[in-house]
Amino acid sequence: MKSNYKKLGQFIYVLDLRNKEDQKDNLLGVSTRKVFIDSVANTVGTDFKKYKIVRKNQFTYVPDTSRRGDKMGISMLETHEQALVSQAYTVFEVTDTNKLSPEYLMMWFRRPEFDRYARFKSHGSVREMFDWEEMCDIELPVPSIEKQREIVHEYNVINDRIALNKKLTQKLEKTAQAIYKQWFVDFEFPISKKQAEFIGKPELEGKPYKSSSGEMEYCEESGKNVPLGWKSKPFTKLFNLKGGGTPSTEIAEYWGGEIPFFTPKDVTSSFFTISTLKTITNIGFENSSAKKYPRGTTFITARGTVGAVSLASAEMAMNQSCYAVTNKKITNYMFIHQHATDAINVLKNEAIGGVFGALVTRDFDSCYITSPDIEITDAYGLKVKSIYDFILQKQKETNNLESISSLLMSKLTQI
Repeated sequence: MKSNYKKLGQFIYVLDLRNKEDQKDNLLGVSTRKVFIDSVANTVGTDFKKYKIVRKNQFTYVPDTSRRGDKMGISMLETHEQALVSQAYTVFEVTDTNKLSPEYLMMWFRRPEFDRYARFKSHGSVREMFDWEEMCDIELPVPSIEKQREIVHEYNVINDRIALNKKLTQKLEKTAQAIYKQWFVDFEFPISKKQAEFIGKPELEGKPYKSSSGEMEYCEESGKNVPLGWKSKPFTKLFNLKGGGTPSTEIAEYWGGEIPFFTPKDVTSSFFTISTLKTITNIGFENSSAKKYPRGTTFITARGTVGAVSLASAEMAMNQSCYAVTNKKITNYMFIHQHATDAINVLKNEAIGGVFGALVTRDFDSCYITSPDIEITDAYGLKVKSIYDFILQKQKETNNLESISSLLMSKLTQI
């Protein structure tokens, strides 16, 4: 053990403050993502006086580790001055914040190595528990408080930038979705010069189609009025659903190469998948049924995480648990991406409980897409291309920052 490693028990103590005043606000749970979340527990008939009180900068963890995979549910309260947590949780705080920074300690808890340690040390026949004695027995580096604060500041600067990027990305994605809805759901796409001249009203160029009295006709397939000349087609008539394949996992030289290999586990909460957990070699690609798809290809997950939609940020191969959505006549991937997302939303709404176990090609046969002419499709691509480009730029930047953040966490053991 390095000289500056110390047992955590000398810096923390357990708390057991109960909710005697029977308050019912801010009932929280603890996620394996190391954050507090709103509790989903059924509180009908619950005696709230038994719940524990946790205050700002205090910690809460879930001793029962048997049902949380390889992750430990632990977090420090930051967003509330005070909250309530289950009596089954353990609440504790740092004894002297001039010796150990709570923020520094929380950084230590976020490390994957801590999760592995907690699972290894958990014990019990029916439920595996990481008890208080095991928590106190953790050894960690405790440099000077000045050094701790310096590390925390560096970490916060990076993660604040990550949070800012994600917030901006979400706004841009909503903007792109709103434009899609305006054009292809509300039919308020701008009238082109060609259309305006064709109907003998050049003054309507650039005006919204439907509200400018653009001609509409009833479409039996979609059961609604659509712009004149537009047709509704099954998703599989407008787009192609192509598959993938996986190289043999028993041959080491097939893996760890330069080709990103997309699987359902690579789906992100944003539009693009920037990096993949697995990569394959050229020889692995050549000796499998895997296919390469260009940047901007829309992937739909069909098994595992079902019904997720993601865009390839670069050329990627794909496994057989997904579909790649393509159309040789449509040159902009943004149109395909938004229509695929819309189709998945339709299928989810039709599914029992909004969930389906797997997706097969025939599921898409009953999903009708209102198809415009290619001129409208291309115009939409030009409209949103800069938005998608900026989203991709921000996602790549965020991915790099997350790598730096992880690297900083890994260096905690080298202090």
